[in-house]
Amino acid sequence: MLAFAPLQGAVGAAGAALAQLTTLLEPIAGGAATAAAIVLFTVAVRLLISPLTVAQVRGERRRAALAPQVRELQRRYADDPARLQTELFALYRSAGASPVAGCLPMLLQAPFLLVTYRLFTTTEGGTGLLDARLAGVPLGHHLGDGLAGAAGPLFAVLLAALAALAWWSSRRMRRAAAAGALAAEAGGTGASTPPEAPGAALIGRLLPLLPYTTVLVALVLPLAAVLYLVTTTAWTALEQAVLRRPQASPAGAGIDRR
Repeated sequence: MLAFAPLQGAVGAAGAALAQLTTLLEPIAGGAATAAAIVLFTVAVRLLISPLTVAQVRGERRRAALAPQVRELQRRYADDPARLQTELFALYRSAGASPVAGCLPMLLQAPFLLVTYRLFTTTEGGTGLLDARLAGVPLGHHLGDGLAGAAGPLFAVLLAALAALAWWSSRRMRRAAAAGALAAEAGGTGASTPPEAPGAALIGRLLPLLPYTTVLVALVLPLAAVLYLVTTTAWTALEQAVLRRPQASPAGAGIDRR
């Protein structure tokens, strides 16, 4: 599965880079050099794709700023879907935004994330990554292999970190959803406001639970992949805090015009 030549080549190159990074860190980190290399490698990958995340957030802000005009068009052309689509695309085009642009950064990130996941869960890199140890625990160790020795405390710390990050992310999502609902209510026009799409309320309740899936996934991953997951999740939380911080609006306006 997923064992085609381009992916294997990318995983091999990533594994070679990780091996070189481990060699550089050995004088400083000693036996934990491979684990430290995983953390730094993950940060480097996230830095590489961070411009895509910035572009995604900027696109979201542009679309959010157009929300009142979108609602007005939906009200005006509620009985003419074809005209509504034409007007919406014209609005986005005039504002330099796109209703689908937010998906592109996520799609472009996928190959990077696939390579790193594959590297930390298989031996395709050919570097003996999963044979290295952290606190005496092989990086290929799974929870199902037992919790003897340092394995129990080590996995407990990493899972606790993921749970804390999931709670923080879920809290931010709930706050953002509440703020969005208030903004929509304030910008609405009473009975003329388009009704909520079917299932939107259910999706709104489920989305804040998604961050907790990282904890469940970590239960079946080897230690190397759990280290990667903790690092990339922490980076995502930091990105969200920085990129999605509240933006000052002139004269107290509720729309971010950045």
